[in-house]
Amino acid sequence: MTRQQILDAIPHRDPFLLVDEIIEWEENRIVCTKTFSGNEEFFAGHYPGFPLVPGVLLCEATMQCGAILLSRHLQGLEGKVPVATRMNDVRFKRMVRPGETFRMEVELTERLADAFYLKGKVTVDGKVAVRFEFACTAAST
Repeated sequence: MTRQQILDAIPHRDPFLLVDEIIEWEENRIVCTKTFSGNEEFFAGHYPGFPLVPGVLLCEATMQCGAILLSRHLQGLEGKVPVATRMNDVRFKRMVRPGETFRMEVELTERLADAFYLKGKVTVDGKVAVRFEFACTAAST
């Protein structure tokens, strides 16, 4: 998928667009990737000398991946964007370092009207870094 298609799917923009590529995209599942170079500003103050990708950014990148997935479910609902409403059972299993490409897998598990329930998983080299559940609602822009 082209970068323009990603930009068309979600409202996020640089420097806060946290999805580099979409690998797979099915009706209820999507797989995306992201690599931080290490030159991003936040690394200067996040564990100086031992830079780590902040866990909150791993979760945000995964929820952006989920927002791309939901963009197809929101077609025909002009002026609506998915907004996170909760995160549950967040588990950090592995540190992610600059230069590592992480893979985000998101599955839509349930939809109730304008509420969407999803599961997200972040892996690096096949090893789980983060696993969590989250919910979004379709909010008016």
